[in-house]
Amino acid sequence: MGSTPSDRSADEASWQWDGEDEGRATGAPGDVVSGGSDGDGPRPTRRRLLTGAGVLAAGAALWGVSRAVDGSEPAPPKPRPLPTRVSGPEATWVHRGTEPMSPGRLNGRLFAPSYVTRSGIHLLDPETGTVTGGVEAAAPKGSPDDSPLIVGAGRLFTASTGHVDARTLVGPAASWSLPLPPELGDGITLLGCDGNQVYGRVGRRSDPGGTLFAMDAAGKGLVWSRPAAERGELVVTVMDTGAGRLLAWDADPTAGLALLDGATGRRLWSTANTGVSWSAFDQRHVYLPAGSGGVQALRQEDGTPHWSVLPRPGEEWRALPPVSDEFRVYVLRDNGLVTAHAADGGEQVWQLQLPFRLDRRCRPLLTSTALAVPGPADGGVQLITTESGRVFTAFADSGPGVDVWSVSSDGTRLFAGHDSTLYCLGALPVP
Repeated sequence: MGSTPSDRSADEASWQWDGEDEGRATGAPGDVVSGGSDGDGPRPTRRRLLTGAGVLAAGAALWGVSRAVDGSEPAPPKPRPLPTRVSGPEATWVHRGTEPMSPGRLNGRLFAPSYVTRSGIHLLDPETGTVTGGVEAAAPKGSPDDSPLIVGAGRLFTASTGHVDARTLVGPAASWSLPLPPELGDGITLLGCDGNQVYGRVGRRSDPGGTLFAMDAAGKGLVWSRPAAERGELVVTVMDTGAGRLLAWDADPTAGLALLDGATGRRLWSTANTGVSWSAFDQRHVYLPAGSGGVQALRQEDGTPHWSVLPRPGEEWRALPPVSDEFRVYVLRDNGLVTAHAADGGEQVWQLQLPFRLDRRCRPLLTSTALAVPGPADGGVQLITTESGRVFTAFADSGPGVDVWSVSSDGTRLFAGHDSTLYCLGALPVP
């Protein structure tokens, strides 16, 4: 039989063999391996013990013969991975997948615990972490393994020839498949969903610009379609603000960046810009890169610059996409510095230096009172009070792992993980 590490608190970690703990209750969180629940393994019977002893004896004899033949020392056995030691709040459950997570694939909101990989989405029971369902959604042939998964309104949206397809993920949402008008073409690329509509582009080889369109997310049909700009429009972000907005980059350099109305597809405003590597938004602003690594806030109503945060002389850092609670805007830098700014004018309220560096894969999660910032595999997750900028708790494990941490929430609980391990940290933290 194999063995699995039993997850313990920060002060206790040990190996536990299958069947070793049968019939004895423990206080450790449940360890859900590959979507299954903990099972009762068979007890080591006398026959199994004798069989095991025979295998060991045979192995010893084989070692002796091999050494006698060539006179060399046998290769040392590969070390077993050390049990994971956890520091911070006790996890309610632990889910271990069969392949590493790819949380960056999710494009949109999914209010359910999920384990996203290169091959699809596994939905988890929020109470136990066991797999309750999911969909296979591997990257199309010729596409990157981390190609985005468009989710929203409890569905996963995909495109087939001439059709937009929706598969149910959570809640009472129903699956559907609807065709686009044949005259628009059949090569569909989906861009995102704001919870009410799913947006995309469709075209033919003879029409490289194609047509932008919006379809009702509940399957009620096409909402609008219009030809893309003459040189093409690249939708950078679908903004889930409740109002329906799309941020688009125009291939025409004189047009620059534009905000599109999600209800009609028409342009609300455009502003000169040399290109964007990321974007973020809230109800009042659109946030874009500025200068040599800073961030600027544009008024969402007309696209005019409002305020910016830029590196000072001698400083070297690059801003990551900020997050906002409408009251403050939290700017994270690649050097690990986090600053909070008044949303109205950009004045700095507090700053905090994290013990690790950040990159674009580190996507923070903002709750009503806390900012959860994921770090590298050996850095864990830092929970910061949004009011004062103080770290009030941290969570980490001893690995093994190489991927950065990710954080998510179903609106009630906080989830954190990296590589092939996902933890439920219980109720959303309140400092």
